[in-house]
Amino acid sequence: MSFLLFSREERRIHVHVYCKRGEAKFWLKPRIELARNFGMSAMQLRSAKAIIEERKDEICNAWEEHFGS
Repeated sequence: MSFLLFSREERRIHVHVYCKRGEAKFWLKPRIELARNFGMSAMQLRSAKAIIEERKDEICNAWEEHFGS
């Protein structure tokens, strides 16, 4: 599973998640929530969300460092 930030998108903090057979996008603020899903299973989504919850501060800090607040 890969987690990426893209620079040419919305200003709202989010992360893209990629796996072999699918991809998803999660909003991080005001709370972590699934924005969209293309082919990821419920188990993969739960796993991705758990990782995002665990590393939310790190992801948000990287976003703000790169894109500004």
